[in-house]
Amino acid sequence: MHEQPSRIRVVEKAGPWGFFFLLCYIGAAIYFVSNSSGGLWDVVLGLLQAAVWPVYVTFHVLGILGA
Repeated sequence: MHEQPSRIRVVEKAGPWGFFFLLCYIGAAIYFVSNSSGGLWDVVLGLLQAAVWPVYVTFHVLGILGA
């Protein structure tokens, strides 16, 4: 006889956080692209900066704290 494979149910609870980070990325992209000169590579750089904006925040907060 064949055994029934056991079913594992995975419930993803990070959905709201994913939406929050998507909104943060869109806001950061608007900010960085609007501050660029409008050239193609400036816009690409702005989108890349929007992807790593938490690094900027962490760097400046640590600088303020004197770490």
